[in-house]
Formats: sequence, C-alpha cells, structure tokens
Amino acid sequence: MDRGDKALTVRFITRRFIGDYDPTLEMIYRHMAVIDGEMVHFEILDTAGQEEDSLQIEEKIKWGDGFAVVYSVTDRCSFDEVMRLCFLINHIHSSPKRSGGSEQPPVVIVANKKDLQFDRMVSTQDGENLSKALKLPFYEISTRDSYEETVAVFSTLYQELMRQGHFSPGSFKRRTVSKVMEKIPKMQASSTLNSAGRSLSFNSFRDYIPE
Repeated sequence: MDRGDKALTVRFITRRFIGDYDPTLEMIYRHMAVIDGEMVHFEILDTAGQEEDSLQIEEKIKWGDGFAVVYSVTDRCSFDEVMRLCFLINHIHSSPKRSGGSEQPPVVIVANKKDLQFDRMVSTQDGENLSKALKLPFYEISTRDSYEETVAVFSTLYQELMRQGHFSPGSFKRRTVSKVMEKIPKMQASSTLNSAGRSLSFNSFRDYIPE
C-alpha cells in the first residue's frame, strides 16, 4: 500500500513534508489556495487505499470533479493499479446516469518518491509510456523535496476543469452527498474561508483492491 498520496495532499495544504502517516486514515481536507490569481476552495479526498467493495469505490469516484492517481516509483504493484483505476474513473463518469457534458473529468497520473532512486522499481519511462497510452498528464515528483511539484499537480487539475467550462467565477458546486461520503471525517486545512471563489472537489487515489 502506497502512502505517497497522503504526503502529496498534506504537502499541498501545509507546505510541509511529513513522512509518517496512519495508512488506514481516510480524510476529506478542505483547503483554500490561490491558483492562477483566483481563490479556489479545494475539497480533497485522501483515500485509505484499503480493500473496499465496488459500491464504496464508485461513490468516491462519483464525488470527485478531478482525480490524482498516485503511485510510488518504489512500489511496482501500485503502478500496476493505475490503468485499472483510470479506466474505472472513465467508466463511472461516462455512465448515462451522470449529468453534464461528454468530456471526462480531469485525471493526472502522479509518480511519487522520485528522490528514492536506490529503491526505484518503476522507471520514468514506464510512467511516461503509460500516460501516453492513456493520453493523460504525467508528473514524476518528490513530495519530500519539492512543494512546487505538488502545486503543479493540483494546478493542472484546476486548469483542465476551467478549460472544460464546468465552473463560472464565484460559483460553488452543490452536490448530493452519499452515506458513504458522509462517514468520511473532514478537516479544515485553511485558517479562513469566505464565500468568494470556486469550490472544487478532488480525489487523490492510491491503489484500490476491490473484493
């Protein structure tokens, strides 16, 4: 189980790198940040990566506006799960029951822990080839070494959502929250929030192994 996505989320919202986490902890972080000169309200679901049934996974994917699919370059198994997760996101959001346009939600493939070169099991070329095959943006980053690299991931998701035209300035997205999502703890990461800006929800996925 890769814990790199939690490090990515915490690095983005606090600017600090914290290496030790409870791998079973699942949390929705609420954070306010300036992206491209605009105030953006982020809700980031940081998944636990534990074994879950298909309904739980589906509800979490339905909840998100954009997705960061994270694997560790030191864990080949987490890399092998990326394609399946990307196809699952595509399948759920292309369902006739889903409202909105025909474009798929933004997905970014993120390879974390590039600083651990001696423990590397997945090459940069492997990640690039997969991203080209899936036609998705790819970032190889080190959350330990670079705050700017983590910001680039969320900025890319935000910019793609704006390109798709899902949000207008000052708008908030209202959503129906399922019982699955209601059970997930929420943490207010920003010190202050106001009513201005855009509200976007992102999922930071690690490898899921459905029953």
